[in-house]
Amino acid sequence: MKVAVFNTKRYEKRSLEAAAQTLGNGQGIEFTFLEPRLETQTAVLAAGHEAVLIFVNDVADREVLEKLAAGGTRFLATRSAGFNQIDCEAANELGIQLAYVPAYSPNAVAEFTIGLILTLGRHIHEGHNRVRRADFNLEGLCGFELRDMTVGVCGTGRIGTNVVKLLSGFGCKILAYDEEPNEEVMLLASYVDTRDELFRFCDILTLHVPLMPSTFHIIDAPALEMMKDGVFLINTSRGALLDTPAVVDALKRRKVGFLAIDVYEEESSLFFEDHSSDIINDDTFARLLTFPNVIVTGHQAFLTDRALRNIAETTVQSLREFAEGRPCENVIPAP
Repeated sequence: MKVAVFNTKRYEKRSLEAAAQTLGNGQGIEFTFLEPRLETQTAVLAAGHEAVLIFVNDVADREVLEKLAAGGTRFLATRSAGFNQIDCEAANELGIQLAYVPAYSPNAVAEFTIGLILTLGRHIHEGHNRVRRADFNLEGLCGFELRDMTVGVCGTGRIGTNVVKLLSGFGCKILAYDEEPNEEVMLLASYVDTRDELFRFCDILTLHVPLMPSTFHIIDAPALEMMKDGVFLINTSRGALLDTPAVVDALKRRKVGFLAIDVYEEESSLFFEDHSSDIINDDTFARLLTFPNVIVTGHQAFLTDRALRNIAETTVQSLREFAEGRPCENVIPAP
């Protein structure tokens, strides 16, 4: 089976090839590794490939899927837990089977979330930069202790649950919100009845919900006004959960005291590539980088050796299930 892998990075190539060897002795899967993102102009590269693998910033809308189907593609898998980049209804109409990786390593993202909180809350990044300049002045580096904070966790799926577990070791008060509370979190945190209640009472708010119409821009101007002055926001989920211009305005007014993001609404034209010699034309993103109380990382929260291995093995297993005509365990739910 010929498989086109879009948006390929070297670390993924190694993981996928190793998984193909482990899960079937490398027989039956022939990868074509492609650097470009999947979009309208590049969909032709998949012609003659029965399966296509994509990532979070690829585009799999109806137009792209029609081109894939015309080229013989019958299986599409995203190497991620989120699948908002795929028009699932169009895929079903076109007879393209879909798969995803529902749980590659929830702990990877959870640990990174805690790392962002500690780094920004204790000014570790600034302290590191000062020492490298031989500046040992401590002025401006006074942080806070997590045990004195009320931390809100919005979304208690696999990642959010792991965040709650890690936070519990710091002795802070933990509030949680999810439409489907789980008993494991109830032992460590207090669920609130509404998302608005979570926004009003937490000092630190971390987002762990998928991107869908109901969560698009859940942090907008009205939501920000509900929050405490100086609230600390963290987003390691999907960029469009934040109305970024509204957050920038709140930073300027000091309504938001700290912001740590590993995702950005318009990241598809920026992240996963080297733009160090380019002029960044995104004024909102450029403005974010000017704030001393903001940390931006380039969608790396998932990136651990364990996560890469799990993503590759789950994806290869889905490919083999499709090739052998077996039901796919990790099929994307029908819309």
